[in-house]
Amino acid sequence: MNGQLMATEMAQQPDVLARLVERFDDHVASVRALAPDDLAGVAFVARGSSDHAAVYGRYVAEIASGRPASLVAPSIHTLYGAPVDYSGWLVVALSQSGATPEIQTVTRRLREQGARAVAIVNQPDSFLARSAELVIGLDAGPELAVPATKTVTAELVALAAVATALGPVPFERADLDRLPESVAAVIADAAPAQALADDWARAERAFVVARGLLLAAALESALKVKETTGVLAEGMSAADLRHGPIAATGPGVPVLVIDGGGPPSDDLRQLAALAADRGAPVARASAGGAELPLPEGTPEALSVVTATVRGQQLAAALATRRGVDADTPAGLSKVTATT
Repeated sequence: MNGQLMATEMAQQPDVLARLVERFDDHVASVRALAPDDLAGVAFVARGSSDHAAVYGRYVAEIASGRPASLVAPSIHTLYGAPVDYSGWLVVALSQSGATPEIQTVTRRLREQGARAVAIVNQPDSFLARSAELVIGLDAGPELAVPATKTVTAELVALAAVATALGPVPFERADLDRLPESVAAVIADAAPAQALADDWARAERAFVVARGLLLAAALESALKVKETTGVLAEGMSAADLRHGPIAATGPGVPVLVIDGGGPPSDDLRQLAALAADRGAPVARASAGGAELPLPEGTPEALSVVTATVRGQQLAAALATRRGVDADTPAGLSKVTATT
């Protein structure tokens, strides 16, 4: 299909997000009613692209709730069978298909150990949906390309609704209402990603870095590049890149710096300069005159969505440039049945 499925599903994202934004207040009310009155914390259960969305959830939920937020290590429960007290915790399980046995099992066990559970899924009749007390359906329609696109950005908006239910969030409702239009503008502007793909077409390694609320976009963008092209792209915090991996940067190893504004910006600019000093080709995804421009005026907490779409564009463009079919990467399937 030469990436046509992926391109089609990417183009559907503004409509998918618009539907979620329309139902946003209902989702907020439902989560607020489910969450324990004396909230101990929020835990996220996911794998793959959903796990990257969960990283965003961890940041925004802890900021909003003032309570600890964490990513569950599923093996603690599926392989080691550890009895962990989750009384007072809200568990958020994410899976596009809802069919991964591991996520369903962990969600059920955490409920048995005292948690209240909400599932964010694209299949509302899935095993995972039946394991939770509340379901936030993504309503994204069938996703046929192996690389997840529209379901990931929908998960990010659903997680923003969870955070909003728990306390004050770092964006305004008007910002959320403009988000589908901002995503449509990014999708309509594919030329920057194509130009960067031309520059980086021969690279076999790359880094994608961010910090804070946009770390999820860096992790997901790196995964999309790996899935669609086979290039060994690694997503990480800019702080972690400084702690050793910076030694792997240099000529022939591009670095994409994702900057959504806010507190991390100064550190990200310094990191970009450091990588450039080592001879690495450096590009930025940010508002203003960046190689991958992000829409002006979008707050950091929602720029994670537009930056994730830019990462999808870059991955798809790199796949085309390298002669790879992005729809069906070799050796991968749509559902990975970990247990």
